[in-house]
Amino acid sequence: MDELTLLRHTRDDNIEPPQDALNRGRAAFLERTGESTRPPVRTKASPRRGRKFAIGGLSTLGAAALATGLVLTNVVGLAGWRGGADPAAAAVLDDAAASAIVTVDPVLNPGQYLEMRTRSVRLTNSQSGDITASFQYGSEDTLYLPADTEEDWVWVRGPQKVVNTFGKDSETVAEEWWRDVSSSGSFETGDILRAPGGAFYGGNPAAGLGDLDALPRDPYRLLNYIYRVTLGTGPSPDTQALVYIADHLPIGAVPADLRAAMYQAAAMIPGVTFVDDQATLDGTTGVAIGRVENAWGTRFEIIIDPDTGAFIGNREVLLSDAAGVPAGTAFAWSTVTTNIVDHAPVGGTVCGKMSTDRDTGKC
Repeated sequence: MDELTLLRHTRDDNIEPPQDALNRGRAAFLERTGESTRPPVRTKASPRRGRKFAIGGLSTLGAAALATGLVLTNVVGLAGWRGGADPAAAAVLDDAAASAIVTVDPVLNPGQYLEMRTRSVRLTNSQSGDITASFQYGSEDTLYLPADTEEDWVWVRGPQKVVNTFGKDSETVAEEWWRDVSSSGSFETGDILRAPGGAFYGGNPAAGLGDLDALPRDPYRLLNYIYRVTLGTGPSPDTQALVYIADHLPIGAVPADLRAAMYQAAAMIPGVTFVDDQATLDGTTGVAIGRVENAWGTRFEIIIDPDTGAFIGNREVLLSDAAGVPAGTAFAWSTVTTNIVDHAPVGGTVCGKMSTDRDTGKC
């Protein structure tokens, strides 16, 4: 069993870590880094105001080694004791958590569907002759999640289209890309897919929803869980933890108590800052909370409705000019809106254009 597998399977999130175990683990780590071994003083009233240790951003390899070492010294993990979001960001996230916890979750009656409409924009590059350039394309997809999740989920894939170019070369490349896409008939309007239990293209039938009930509601334990399951991915453990939260918050089936815990967990991530109180995403204005990732020269942001705490969407912003794309460009973003409906579109391709077992109906 490798270290990452060991890390993900040898811990019990239901066990409260003894304070002396935390202190021993911190002391062991700080002794290796040359820091003082005196543990920071932290009270329940101010969980994010503990001392910030001078370990900076951890590399993926360094975080894996550190986290594995912490597990072996009976320390719960990385959450909480390396600092957290700045005060302004923490205040927004705490308010969002307070609003989320009192939100009434949607209840589907038999035969109804949760309609989840996603609009997204992505940056890509392509080639036309000897020209290579970047441009942005967008799409709108709608997923219909049935009250009985074992029944057919329906996915309406909207067309892809060019939404932004960056100069003459970018326009040339984008036009050729669009000609190829439109002539192939890919992603035409109303392309309907359906799959029992949401197993589109033979993927995970749970579609990201299956483990929600098992996730910790305590934000400290939840953040540690997120660090463990995302180790080895993304540019850094802290940014990837925020990405994980942003990926799960739009899911319409995430219960209110888990949404609140995710906001509180985000407030414990070092480097998370308040960005803008007038951030507009797809026509909706909210408060932007983000984290700069120097390794990639980008800032990853989540946008929150300041009045209700509702999650509006997420975006990635370029911090310096790159590949013809100017600094300040939100080069990737997505929003999700949900609604309860009585019907889903009929017809479509079974199991996402894959074969189906006619006896079991499974993809």
